[in-house]
Amino acid sequence: MESRSLCGRVALRVPADVGQLAMLRALTETVMLTADFTIDVVIDVRVALDEVATTLIAAAVPTASIECEFHFDEQRVRVSAAAVTGSDAGLIEHSFGWHFVETLTDSIAVSSADFDAVKSGYPVVVEFTRLRGGNDEG
Repeated sequence: MESRSLCGRVALRVPADVGQLAMLRALTETVMLTADFTIDVVIDVRVALDEVATTLIAAAVPTASIECEFHFDEQRVRVSAAAVTGSDAGLIEHSFGWHFVETLTDSIAVSSADFDAVKSGYPVVVEFTRLRGGNDEG
């Protein structure tokens, strides 16, 4: 019997444009299903990333990209989404979407760097995790 590793990393960069949300949704589903997560976890991660990416896109500077990474193993998936925004991360943490993503994930964090004159904005990274077993067990 062949043993399959459930560890991996996938990354994607797309323009910070709402037209790219379909690509991010499709990638999320493909990565999560290929990594053998349950459909409930796949949906939670897809919705969470969609909310995070939408918020980053709305705040992004005109030339920004959304950089998305998935790291997964036997226990969890860790997703990060990054963009250069016109303001610091406070806008993201106080949104309704932030609270919604908190209910879909096991952990969530946001970090921002100081204003980057070369990129004309604030580099912001949102990272969340979701366990294979889910956050609704217990």
